[in-house]
Amino acid sequence: MDIKLNEITVRELTNGYEDKAEDGVLGYGGKLDIRPPYQREFIYKDKQRDAVINTITKNFPLNVMYWAVREDGGFEVIDGQQRTISTCQFVEGEFAFEGRYFHNLQKDEKEQILDYRLMVYLCSGTDSEKLGWFKTINIAGERLTEQELRNAVYSGSWVTDAKRYFSKNACPAWGLGSKYLNGSPIRQDYLETVIDWLSDGKIEGYMAKQQHKPNANELWLYFQAVINWVKATFPAYRKEMKGVAWGELYNTHKDDEIDSSEIEKEITRLMADDDVTKKMGIYSYVLNGEERYLNIRTFSDNQKREAYERQKGICPVCKEHFEIEGMEGDHITPWHEGGKTISDNCQMLCAEDNRRKSGI
Repeated sequence: MDIKLNEITVRELTNGYEDKAEDGVLGYGGKLDIRPPYQREFIYKDKQRDAVINTITKNFPLNVMYWAVREDGGFEVIDGQQRTISTCQFVEGEFAFEGRYFHNLQKDEKEQILDYRLMVYLCSGTDSEKLGWFKTINIAGERLTEQELRNAVYSGSWVTDAKRYFSKNACPAWGLGSKYLNGSPIRQDYLETVIDWLSDGKIEGYMAKQQHKPNANELWLYFQAVINWVKATFPAYRKEMKGVAWGELYNTHKDDEIDSSEIEKEITRLMADDDVTKKMGIYSYVLNGEERYLNIRTFSDNQKREAYERQKGICPVCKEHFEIEGMEGDHITPWHEGGKTISDNCQMLCAEDNRRKSGI
């Protein structure tokens, strides 16, 4: 990994500044990609922008910034996008600081700002080296998410197209599936989630293979298939459906013959069951039958103490006596057979017999 510390003046930084909206933001004579595809939109508020300009006008040091060196000899901002854009916007006259725009300043004031020196680390190396370095320096300011860091390493035509679908306010993925996904598109949560589903958790390996492909059609078509399958399988929407691992369920059950009307009856019953404490887990349970997704309510300490005293500390399976700390609460009639988490349905088993009964 090659890392060099350089001094860049504001004059050099703002030379050729151009905000192309959807196509990115350029500076440093057109050689610096200030907002590469993996970066979020500009999010600084007025007070934060003013703080940057105040620092510069007083000749106080700004925090060091980091640029990645590209193969074509250009650069990409890794850390410092918000400070860079704030500086460029002020010099370009897009906002005023303390009541004055840049063009209102005296000549010596303008020169002081343009001659201000920024400290910039220039970083180059292999993909794995850059990823490790990005994670190391990502410790302050508006932190990059794990997916933004991956986007930095595997930047290219594929990431650019994927961002168009998954990473902007009101993007197509938001319009199609915002009711089913957690997180924010601009923080790359949507993109990370869908890649995770499609790649079976091997996000970086998938992105490495896709990096130079011309588009992200495969990912977008996969996401549409997942959401359409969810809507067909579970037509009655509930708020508990937001954040379910839908891609994992789709991958496993997309070819199953599913009776949506019968599943809806089961979902309605489970939603009304007080013993089911994790309602969003119902959607996994009705497809695979695994109770662990439901987080079935456990017996209270009082209920377990009552059963222990009733049994006089004797495990009904092995007939041995145990202290209460060595026993565990168990449903006499299992929950899936209609047993409730009430005192009359509680028995205390020794830990070994309880695990044996549970098949652990």
